[in-house]
Amino acid sequence: MIKKLIVSIIVLTGTYFFFNFAINNNKFSNLKSLLNNDQKDFLKRYLFPHKVIEEKERFIEEKADIIRTMTLLLADLELKTKKIGGDITTSKTRVELSNNKIMQKYKLEEGFYAGISLGVPGSGYIDFHKDNLFIISSKGVLAYTKSFDDIISFKQIRHNTDDFLGLKQITKDNWFSLKDILIHQDKIFLSYTEEIKDDCWNTSIIYGDINYENIIFKKLFSPEECVHSKNNIDNEFNGGQSGGKMIVFDDNHILFTIGDYRNRHLAQNKESVNGKILKINLTDGNYELISIGHRNPQGLFFDKESNLIIETEHGPQGGDEINLIEVEKIKSNIIVNYGWPIASAGEHYGGRIESNLKTYEKYPLYKSHKEHGFIEPIKSFVPSIAISEITKIQKNKYVLSSLADKSIYFFDLDENKKIINFERVEVFERVRDIRFYKNKLYLFLENTASLGIINLN
Repeated sequence: MIKKLIVSIIVLTGTYFFFNFAINNNKFSNLKSLLNNDQKDFLKRYLFPHKVIEEKERFIEEKADIIRTMTLLLADLELKTKKIGGDITTSKTRVELSNNKIMQKYKLEEGFYAGISLGVPGSGYIDFHKDNLFIISSKGVLAYTKSFDDIISFKQIRHNTDDFLGLKQITKDNWFSLKDILIHQDKIFLSYTEEIKDDCWNTSIIYGDINYENIIFKKLFSPEECVHSKNNIDNEFNGGQSGGKMIVFDDNHILFTIGDYRNRHLAQNKESVNGKILKINLTDGNYELISIGHRNPQGLFFDKESNLIIETEHGPQGGDEINLIEVEKIKSNIIVNYGWPIASAGEHYGGRIESNLKTYEKYPLYKSHKEHGFIEPIKSFVPSIAISEITKIQKNKYVLSSLADKSIYFFDLDENKKIINFERVEVFERVRDIRFYKNKLYLFLENTASLGIINLN
């Protein structure tokens, strides 16, 4: 009996290793031809799962090579557009939205080729200097226009952002890019993902004097710490979780968001700038913490009239948030805590599966913020909408934008700072940035690299 068992084990083992060797070896094509595709798939999936994993890894690596090549080509094309200069023309279309709203869309015909997200033609940000609209691509094509007639043409401005974010950085991945533009007191500020050391990143700010021909940027704020893309505590990294939003706080300070780069533990560490909102001094670049416990803050607005700050941030799988920060607490030097990664309405990617057990042990994502000593969001989105920017359009009335949901949302805050009259308007494209100016809403639309204008009269 024992001999038969041993012989059976030897035969089965030999058969296993034979098929394991043969299954992806062309020399055994005749043998494999005896099996149909379903049988081959069954054998690989259940008897040789590592073969399936190897195939998927090869597929991912092949796709990664294609993506890296495309990233290089598109980024290089944007840099060449920037170097050559010249006007950026647009083509106009009219888009009917819900609730009787109309959007005039101006597609940027040159210069905006490389999106922050894969498969997106072009990403960009907008702001105003006096009556001139400034627009900048995620890789640094900077231009402005004075005209808002039927045909808009943007005139490029030369600058030196390549000294801070060059081809070496932006071709490593789409998410290494510029993150926002802010114009204040005749100065222009740009945030960007900075490679502090080789493959070690954080979010920084450069600034320069407004000049319609040539702008020379220099650093305002650059963290000493960085998050390594390959060597970090949780063995996870995401350069898209970088924050980078800026807003004016007063004449001498701006507010600035930095994400956690998927190094979640940093968000609760007061010694780190990651997962935080900072108040940065415009004279010397010094900073102080305003709030902690953020994942990837994408939108920021300081409402002077109501004396509060509204922040929007990407959650994980679900759990995008709208948060309020009371300015009085800032003036009292209270650092408020919004709970990430201890509390969130969302889940870690993949949910509560076996491979995520250790992640949940470290970062439990409790569904109540308040019960664990954190500030509750005024709204959480489950599923996520990929929330982006937020701004104010009237007294107690605001509008925010989304990427994945391709929509904007209007809402009011009542006397108790609760959201009422929440209204979704689909715009059919990812909205990376919004600005409100002279009763018009300006949107940067990613799917076609376009400027959208909605008249709110």
